[in-house]
Amino acid sequence: MEITLTTPALLFPAISLLLLAYTNRFMALANLIRSLKSRYASTQSHLVYGQIKNLRIRLGLIRNMQAFGIASMFGCVFCMFILFAGYTTVGKYTFGLSLLLLMISLALALREIQISVRALELELNDLAESSGKK
Repeated sequence: MEITLTTPALLFPAISLLLLAYTNRFMALANLIRSLKSRYASTQSHLVYGQIKNLRIRLGLIRNMQAFGIASMFGCVFCMFILFAGYTTVGKYTFGLSLLLLMISLALALREIQISVRALELELNDLAESSGKK
């Protein structure tokens, strides 16, 4: 396989947009945590506490998603530097590592989405239970 400087550069827009999406998820989560914390302080609800525990897990996943995404971008830049220096074989391996880091970041994103859906299911179940009591 022939690899040039433009090959790792093709990932820049994708990784940048991915990191922006991760940051948006982080900001939304931070706001949700703040609102649930005050809600829990006033209600001591087991549902709210369960949501907060869920958010702690999701926060760790988002941190790791961002870390692997940043490492992937760093790997792409490093790969470009290596290719510029003329070390094609090392550049191929570095690019492969960057792709692997990006795949790990995406796998973590998938897991975070699954946990997010589970949290929404808790809310829907609580709504169904409270509707059934009325």
